[in-house]
Parts: sequence; C-alpha cells; structure tokens
Amino acid sequence: MKRIKIFGAGSIGNHLANASRRLGWEVVVCDVQQDALSRMKNEIYPGRYLSWDDSIQLFTNDKAPRGGFDLIHIGTPPTSHLPLAMQALEENPRAILIEKPLCPPDLNGANELWEKSQAGSTRVFVGYDHAVGMAAQKFADAIPNLGEIQTLDVEFREHWGGIFAAHPWLSGPQDSYLGFWEKGGGASGEHSHAIHLWTHFAHLVGAGKVREVNAMLEYKTVNGAQYDSLCLLQVRTENDFTGRIIQDVVTIPTRKWARLQGEKNAVEWIANYNAEGDAVINIRPGNEDEVLLLPKKRPDDFLAELRHIEARLEDGKKSTLDLENGLDAMLIIAAAHKSEQEKRRVAIDYSRGYSLNALQAM
Repeated sequence: MKRIKIFGAGSIGNHLANASRRLGWEVVVCDVQQDALSRMKNEIYPGRYLSWDDSIQLFTNDKAPRGGFDLIHIGTPPTSHLPLAMQALEENPRAILIEKPLCPPDLNGANELWEKSQAGSTRVFVGYDHAVGMAAQKFADAIPNLGEIQTLDVEFREHWGGIFAAHPWLSGPQDSYLGFWEKGGGASGEHSHAIHLWTHFAHLVGAGKVREVNAMLEYKTVNGAQYDSLCLLQVRTENDFTGRIIQDVVTIPTRKWARLQGEKNAVEWIANYNAEGDAVINIRPGNEDEVLLLPKKRPDDFLAELRHIEARLEDGKKSTLDLENGLDAMLIIAAAHKSEQEKRRVAIDYSRGYSLNALQAM
C-alpha cells in the first residue's frame, strides 16, 4: 500500500489521513467544500496532531486526481457513500473503505454495489474499526475457555455530545445527517458498531447470520432533527442463537461493552475502560477477575484498521470488515426500523439480496 485518496475532510478523514501518514503512505484528501479543506489544514489536523503535514494534498472533488490509488476511503455522510463507492470502483483501486454506516436504512443502491463489487477485483471494506482492534482480538482469544455459549450482549451507549465536541462547526444534530435517522444518523446508524460487533462475535462462536429482529426505538423530533435516541434490539440467528443489542445517543458516562457468557466462564470487552485504553475482562466463577488492559488512543484505532486492511489484501483472507458484513449490519438496521414501525418481529431473507425486499414482518 502506497497511495490513498480520502473523500471527506471531516473528523474521520483527518484520522485516516494521519494514520496513513504514520504508515508512510501518500495521502490525497478531497471534499466538496473548500471551507472543509481549509478547516482540516488550519484547525482539525494541527489541533489533534500538533502540526499540519505539508505532504497531504488537498483538492475539491471536481479537481481531485483519479486513478493510481491503492485505497480509496469514503468518509462523507451516508447518503453519498454508495454513489461515491460506485464511482470509486471505476478507478480500480486495490480496495475501497467506506465509513459506517454503509448507507441510509432505505438500502437504495446497496444491492447494486454488492453486485458490481463482486464482478471486479477491488475489495470493499466497511469501517467498523472496533472489530479489528487489539481488545476485540483478545476477546476472541478467550472464547475457547468459556464452554458452551449461552448469551451475547453488546452495547454502544454514548451521549453524542462527544461527537459534536469533535465537530465544533456543528451546533447540534440538526446540522448534519447525525440528526436524521432516514439519512443514516441517530442511534441506529451512528452507533451501529454494536450491531456489527454482535454479528462479528456471533460468527466467531458459530451462531451464523441474524435472521430475526425484534426492536423498540425511541424517535425524537428536536429543532427540526428527527432521529432515534434509543435503539433496543433482540435478535435471533439462523442457528437459533439469541442475544441483545443496545445503542443510544443519551448515556453519560459512555458505556461501550460486550459480554459473552459461556457455560463455564464469561468474557467482557470494554472500550475506553480508563484513560489508558480498552480492556478485556476474563471472568471465572470462584476466581478473581482477570483484567487485561490494552493501552491505546483514538488515533490508534484507525492505524489498526489500515494495517488490518493491508494484511487482508496481502493474504486474501476473509475480514469482518468485508462489504458483506457491512451490508448485513444495514439489513439489521433497516429491520429494526420496520419492526418498531409495524410493532412486529421482522425476518431477514438474505437470498432476496440487499434491499428492503429481504425484510418480512412476522
């Protein structure tokens, strides 16, 4: 990997640019707004990383170079992800990384992206970076010691004040897609790391894909914004394994947590366990809990993500970040909204492709 193009000069774009430069890659960043590029250069990047990196090239989208990139990252609002990804496939990079959530819950264009990606050589990933961090790996390492798996719970509960602190040019959720669930925002979209992590860990224990969703969402209308502040899911897989997922934008202090309960032991994953980093806790009845602290800062998440992608491009192995898993997460999000609106459980039929046609109220 030598050259990356990043669409979007916002928070994620800055993180990916910095991580890419730490790896020695050539970085091009483009945005539809010149003001966003200026803010990146003069405020965000030097504010986070102490100084601007003059090697980073900045372009408005209409003047951005095309072709010759190893990786194209799409870090724009979700409504633009799929059109930009379809365009990026035309450049034939080695890989495309699309920020989460993959798209709005209407799934318009999702199946077309899937089919086009399968017809070419470019590998497509979705940016659920928590699943490839060291804590997630250590969590997975504990699975053989748990005995028969009984339950899996994942929560991403975080007041979104922290998001707006990282985006001071936004006065609140109404100023971006974050405040509109139909655009990919709200708790269901913005904190869909929990949905993806649940499916990731479920695959690791052999539970299979989620085939049934029972949801309760709390919708809010505030200052013109319309979003779900709370997204509660009960899910069942194709192998009849059940579990629970909670996402919200109201919890203070933050709770990003997962627990696998086995017949013998349990293991917990905790993001931002303390100021030093994440933690994995091995729980063995009758013994003191073993707390494994994994030091890291937020920029390290993106460095690990890029290293993971580079490794998968080299060895060709499957990845939890593969497009298929990001699409599966979107089907679950869409099923959650349908379940709440129709007050019924919703079944997912993957044979019908990545569209709303795959969802059937039960």
